[in-house]
Order: sequence, then structure tokens, then C-alpha cells
Amino acid sequence: MAFERVCAADEVPEDEALGVTLGPLDLAICREGEEFFAVQNLCSHAAVALSEGEVSDCQIECWLHGSRFDLRTGKPTGFPATEPIAVFAAEVREDGVYVDTATTLNGVRPS
Repeated sequence: MAFERVCAADEVPEDEALGVTLGPLDLAICREGEEFFAVQNLCSHAAVALSEGEVSDCQIECWLHGSRFDLRTGKPTGFPATEPIAVFAAEVREDGVYVDTATTLNGVRPS
């Protein structure tokens, strides 16, 4: 695993997403309570930034057409999206949020 720091934990508002770029990857860092998640920042349906959408019930919603994705699995939970998004391991350390971009948790290649 190759964890890299992406932001400070307090930069990610609860129930919202923060768009970050880490090397060639655009990620949406999401926070729900004390849990942090990292997913590709691109809707599989319309290729728009997911970080501009809403986060609730461990899902992120695309602002354009309303597709929803499970933050743990990347699977679509609401149409019109039918393809999953990439999910990465995220952990909080004393100095910030770290993401492992070496592999995805769900086997989906980031777009």
C-alpha cells in the first residue's frame, strides 16, 4: 500500500465532499461523521465532478442527473448511472487524511 496525504481532516466538511488531485487522479474525499472515504471524482454516467454533489447515508449524489454511488463499494445506488466508480482506501492520521492510490478497493479502474 502506498498511502499519500491528500488534505487535513478539517478541510472536509461533514456530509460533503472535497475534490482533490493526487498525481493523475481526481478524487472526491468524503466525510460522514468520523468516517472518511475516497472515490474517483467523476460520475460514471455523465463525466462530471462528484465532489460538487451531496453526501448522505454513505452515498454521494451527482449534481447533474442525480446518480448516486455507495461510498464503500462504488456501486451505483440510483439511476441513471449503471457503472460503478473507483473506491480507494482512506484513513485519518494525526496530520491529515491519507489515500492509497496504488489499487482500488473494488477493482474498478479510475476513469
